[in-house]
Amino acid sequence: MKVIPFEEKYRQDFIDFNTDWIVSNFGFLEEHDKETFEKIDEELKAGAMIFFAVENDKALATCMAMPMEGETWEICKLGSNKHVPHKGAGSAVFEAAMNWALEHGAKRLFILSNSRLKPALHIYRKYGFKEIKLENYEYVRGDIAFEYRKDVH
Repeated sequence: MKVIPFEEKYRQDFIDFNTDWIVSNFGFLEEHDKETFEKIDEELKAGAMIFFAVENDKALATCMAMPMEGETWEICKLGSNKHVPHKGAGSAVFEAAMNWALEHGAKRLFILSNSRLKPALHIYRKYGFKEIKLENYEYVRGDIAFEYRKDVH
């Protein structure tokens, strides 16, 4: 398995893995999701990067690092191929997205998630993210948020 930055041939895997995961866990895509999938090229031009864990030309997992405001970046759209064993692919793409953001000026990393998603929450905590409380979780499904501060690590 290798981790690679965005390649056009895996664009649909990014959309499919995340759509499948969101719909199977929560029943529907939200406007924020649709907007991200429709604006991949714009996000990449603005500094974002999507990573893929790939083996034998098949994508296993994906994760995105996206600049927000100031020195804050969001780590988002962590998804995996439900048809193949993961072999640590989720952790690998998550770490690549984190490193990309930190190497490109992030001082704070932000994640919005859902407390039911135990495997994802485990990855966040494993990489040093701490839970934070928000006034507005933006997504209907969002009920937990995390941050990682570069100056604390």
